[in-house]
Amino acid sequence: QVQLVESGGGLVQAGGSLRLSCAVGRNIFSFISMEWHRQAPGKRRELVATITSSGNTNYDDSVKGRFTISRDISKNTLYLQMNSLKPEDTAVYYCRANAAAYNVWGQGTQVTVSS
Repeated sequence: QVQLVESGGGLVQAGGSLRLSCAVGRNIFSFISMEWHRQAPGKRRELVATITSSGNTNYDDSVKGRFTISRDISKNTLYLQMNSLKPEDTAVYYCRANAAAYNVWGQGTQVTVSS
């Protein structure tokens, strides 16, 4: 079973930036798409950004223009660049890899934005 390992979370002031990484245990192209999700305390997990195998991207309206999803094929790593962070971005962030018959979640990384 492939493993996804997130890193890069932490504490940042409002207006600051963080870059999350998700190391994938196999070739990223073996997946149809990859996603970043987040879950704030007491709230449901929500989809933040998606990148398909062809490189098309999509974002939730709440992060559009501030977050950028990308990948490094040579490193089998997915990224989420987060700029202009707001306190409401505070959550545990998860990466997810989607194959035809299954999907895989990472363990999550905490992002805390102070006001």
